[in-house]
Amino acid sequence: MTSHNMTWISYPSKSLSFISPEEIEAFIASQNIISRLMHCYIAFFVPTGLIAGLCILIIFIKNYLQYRVIENLDLLLLHFTISNIVMIFLSFTVITRPDYLEATHLTCNILSFFFNFSYFNSQYVLILMLLILLLKRFPPRTALRATQRPILCVGFVLIYAFSLSLTEALLVGTDNYLLETACQLDPLFAWPEYEIIKFTFGFGITSFLQILCFTILFAKAAPAEAPALQQHFRTYPAAYIISISIFICRLFYNIMILFRTTFKLQKSIGTPKNELVMNIAEIVLFCESCASLVFILCFHKPCKDEILKVIQNCRRENTANNHLEIPATTTTHESGSQ
Repeated sequence: MTSHNMTWISYPSKSLSFISPEEIEAFIASQNIISRLMHCYIAFFVPTGLIAGLCILIIFIKNYLQYRVIENLDLLLLHFTISNIVMIFLSFTVITRPDYLEATHLTCNILSFFFNFSYFNSQYVLILMLLILLLKRFPPRTALRATQRPILCVGFVLIYAFSLSLTEALLVGTDNYLLETACQLDPLFAWPEYEIIKFTFGFGITSFLQILCFTILFAKAAPAEAPALQQHFRTYPAAYIISISIFICRLFYNIMILFRTTFKLQKSIGTPKNELVMNIAEIVLFCESCASLVFILCFHKPCKDEILKVIQNCRRENTANNHLEIPATTTTHESGSQ
């Protein structure tokens, strides 16, 4: 297939022949924008996301060791957290922007595989979380009993995500493995089918399932013994907030992926502006991974309770230290006056 010969493709910033001073100024401005966004992401989002992820892992492990049991939702959130931490570490490939990481096709393909594995993992684990919350509100009689065994569901998600990631790795292409190239986690030199598969299975199907879950949640009448819908949202806010943030951020990213596919099919490399927006979409995707971990830490009840407990303990220690310092100061003054 002629569309599979991707040797012609390159980034507009690397193959641009400037004609006018205005084009040069526009190019410099786009490079400055992406550089500032990258520095902002590395300086603020990455540390916040990693600290939040580490706190979540510590809290879940501590609770499991203490009670020797883990809730279904907690297990899925733990899986989701690990996937997002991996994505944050992989996002360090943007540290060279506005330039790109130089790597061989093989190295880039390996990075892309792990990125897609984490991407699909987090997306489908989120669907499992929404399904479990839906079944908490509408308890099943016979169907969907498998969701009561989350380890089985997580195993299925891992196998499914691995299969999709392996398919994507094959669609990156099998030629020029040792050739150096400018590397993104979704490689520019991948075949057009790569982006189509990623959009279909990594966003289209999952978004449909998300919308279906929310539609059932709002439209279907709950059993008489079920709590009010607002109370249900207040009990499990983290999963719903994450679901909305993921949908918005990944919608933007997947739209840009499809735009890039149309350029490939038209044998066009696009413009520096297209490249800028694609880079912004990629950084927004990574920011969402960091934000999701913060949402879990702040809104998931076991994590929130543990954080509040730590804050209260710190306040008590500070108060106790202040009380100890005051008598010591008074005793010193009294001995001095004598």
